[in-house]
Amino acid sequence: MNTDMLHNAPLWAALLGFILAQAIKPLINLFIEKKFDTHLFFSTGGMPSSHTAGVIALSTSIGMTTGPGSVAFALAIAFSAITIHDAMGIRRAAGKQAEVINEWSMILADIHKDGRFTEEHLKTMLGHSFSQVFGSIIFGLIVGYVTTVLIIG
Repeated sequence: MNTDMLHNAPLWAALLGFILAQAIKPLINLFIEKKFDTHLFFSTGGMPSSHTAGVIALSTSIGMTTGPGSVAFALAIAFSAITIHDAMGIRRAAGKQAEVINEWSMILADIHKDGRFTEEHLKTMLGHSFSQVFGSIIFGLIVGYVTTVLIIG
């Protein structure tokens, strides 16, 4: 068994999938919105989903290194499914709730102009749409494959 962390393709694939997905968020925003926003390097939500890209890169690399019939690959796929469900479902719903709370917060701030109410905005871009997750799955597959081929050969 190889215990050399530098040659652990699944680990590097997951890290690269996550980091590269976060790194290209500002570039995608620049292309679409014509604005470069450095805060997107560290934000949740948006395109691509770094969580999805990371777990898919991990699963891809584990499948390539241990085989699709291995227990490790089964665990990685289950972990990926849970992560993607959370990114698309639960966190997206929380973001929609934050939008409503922010709307009510503005209304309350208008009502209480005497300063008894302080408006605090919640982050609304928490989750991902299906297209963002689908694009991230493709991105994660590519990162996982390329990383594994480069490390293992």
